[in-house]
Amino acid sequence: MLFQANPEIDIREQSPLNLAFVGDGVFELLVRQRLVERTRMAPGKLHATCIKYVSAKGQNRALATLEGELTQTEQDVLRRGKNASKASVAKHATPQEYRASTGFEALFGWLYLTGQNDRILELFDLLWERYDPAAPVPQKIAEVAEPEAVKAE
Repeated sequence: MLFQANPEIDIREQSPLNLAFVGDGVFELLVRQRLVERTRMAPGKLHATCIKYVSAKGQNRALATLEGELTQTEQDVLRRGKNASKASVAKHATPQEYRASTGFEALFGWLYLTGQNDRILELFDLLWERYDPAAPVPQKIAEVAEPEAVKAE
């Protein structure tokens, strides 16, 4: 990776929201880099495509492609991020999607701040191979993200 983290504070003492703050930037930079390296899109199209990956909905769906690949420690960081409380929720995402995306960002932030750049790239490569933002929402995710309406009796 281009930058190397050198934290002066023990990462285990950081809020998961602080980890997510860093992870958001790490993940977006990876997506932007990959799009520019592998496509010939105009800037407007690059932005629109990038949003499909970095939005709360996109990160929720991307996370589903990676969860089986995470170590126990990574799952713990992810869970801490999902359980962190935020004052606001994204306009275009459900609370479940927003919490999942916060966990996803916290994981990428934690990996970056602990110097695990090879692991970041390994997970990102898996995600890039498996996740198609244009594909229909998998049923498992749809059930969590879009609960069925309560049936009238």
